[in-house]
Amino acid sequence: MAFLMKSMLSNQVKNLGLGGGGEESKEESGPSDPAAAAGMTREEYEEYQKQIVEEKMERDAAFAQKKAERACLRVHLREKYRLPKSEMDENQIQMAGDDVDLPEDLQKMVAEDQVEEEDKESILGQLQNIQNMDIDTIKEKAQATFTEIKQAAEQKCCVM
Repeated sequence: MAFLMKSMLSNQVKNLGLGGGGEESKEESGPSDPAAAAGMTREEYEEYQKQIVEEKMERDAAFAQKKAERACLRVHLREKYRLPKSEMDENQIQMAGDDVDLPEDLQKMVAEDQVEEEDKESILGQLQNIQNMDIDTIKEKAQATFTEIKQAAEQKCCVM
C-alpha cells in the first residue's frame, strides 16, 4: 500500500516539475556489473557461478540416478507379475548408463519375497496350506473329484 501511494505521489510531483523524481534515477543508475552488484570481485563471482553450475549438475545426476532406480524397480515388478514392458522405463535406465541396480533395501525385500514364494511352492508349504483348510471342504472336494472320475469311467467303460 505504501508503495502504491509513493508511486502515485512521485508521478504527480514529477508532473508538477518540482524535482521529486531524482531519487529514482539514482536507483536506476546502479552498477551494471553483476559481480559488483553481489559485492564480490570478478574472480570471486566467476568462481561462484562455476560452483553453482557444478552443484546443479550434481543434483541433476543424482535425480537421474533416482529416476533410473525407480524405473528399474518398475521393470522388475513388471517382469515379476508378467506385465507389459514400458519403453520409458528402459530409456531412463539407458540414460543413467545401465549401471543401475535396485536400492539395497528393495533388494532385501525382493529376496524375502522370493524365499516366501519358494516356501509356498514347496511340498511343506502345500502341507501347511492343507492344515489351514477346513476338513469338511477337503472331504467335499475329494468326493466331488471321485464322483467326476467315476462318471467319466462309466461313460467310457461299458462293463461298469
